[in-house]
Amino acid sequence: MRDTLYYFIMVPMVYLAAAVFVAGLFFKFMNVMLSPRIKGRLGLFPRRLPRAAGVLKDAFALPPAFRKDKVFWALIIAFHVAFVLLALGHLELIREFAFLQIIPHQVFLGAGAVGIVLIAATLYFLFRRFRTPWREISVPEDFILLLVLFVTMIFGSHMHLAARYGIAGFDIPLEDYRAYLGGLVSFKPVIPDMIANSPHYIIIVIHIFFANLFIMLFPFSKMIHSVFAFSALSLKRK
Repeated sequence: MRDTLYYFIMVPMVYLAAAVFVAGLFFKFMNVMLSPRIKGRLGLFPRRLPRAAGVLKDAFALPPAFRKDKVFWALIIAFHVAFVLLALGHLELIREFAFLQIIPHQVFLGAGAVGIVLIAATLYFLFRRFRTPWREISVPEDFILLLVLFVTMIFGSHMHLAARYGIAGFDIPLEDYRAYLGGLVSFKPVIPDMIANSPHYIIIVIHIFFANLFIMLFPFSKMIHSVFAFSALSLKRK
């Protein structure tokens, strides 16, 4: 029974999460495309920068957040940078990419700092929602998504740091992780013996379970703003 549950989380649930993610994005895109067209212009004035440069500045520098709350601005910048590095690290768990080794490193880049930054930032965003005025505009899904993300990060960072610093049972070779994730991508799923027989297999399963939940919840949460960020900012400068 336990092995069946673990296999479901490690393989079928991953495909289910990916399907819900894609379907959710499609639903959101169709909802936007079929919405009534806004009459008039939403352009910001004065226009100190060309449209493209202004969109890039707003997307990456986040000037409104900087003006309102410097601590929040610093943490949200750190969160986004760390999240990109995390995504690149998971790409390296699928297979080797030479361009990612321009700075030679073990997978993951950052020696554990990326996970710690993400955990700290996620906790800040979570507890911030208990304060006025953000508490009044928060809904249950905001707290749930941040909690799911936090648990995912905790178990992922635990595995990474334990493996990097030689804790017994976490020394699963990179090739086995690549066999597992590469098998999922190529639709030839396999769970290598080094993973399935690890004394800490349950931690891997829990990490993937909450990662699946996060992926499924993402299209239906406020985090979907990241997908539409450039188009929304471009519209504001039209």
